[in-house]
Amino acid sequence: QVHLAESGGGFVQPGGSLELSCAASTSSFSFDQFDRMGWYRQAPGNDERRAVAVFTGQGVPVYADSVRGRFTISRDNTKNRIYLQVNSAIPEDTAVYYCYLAKDRRDYWGQGTQVTVSS
Repeated sequence: QVHLAESGGGFVQPGGSLELSCAASTSSFSFDQFDRMGWYRQAPGNDERRAVAVFTGQGVPVYADSVRGRFTISRDNTKNRIYLQVNSAIPEDTAVYYCYLAKDRRDYWGQGTQVTVSS
């Protein structure tokens, strides 16, 4: 069983920063033995969730072009947590952000946390 729970969303002004956190419980495998793990987002009026920042199975971070240089993904294997640091926020970053983990061809999602960038 895998359970993912996001926190840290909210309102931020353009140019501001915030940090998202995802607590993961992985009873059937070790937290660091994932295939892919990271963050997706779904913008208002858009049906598609798009990858924002993801760790590959080799632990290499991969960023969407729209956030590269502004967002940073990290993880703490001792706490079973992954983080997304959002800097230089822009209104286009407004979305529901989802924590994601893939293991053995199965996808797992958190419930999502809203981030709104507005003045």
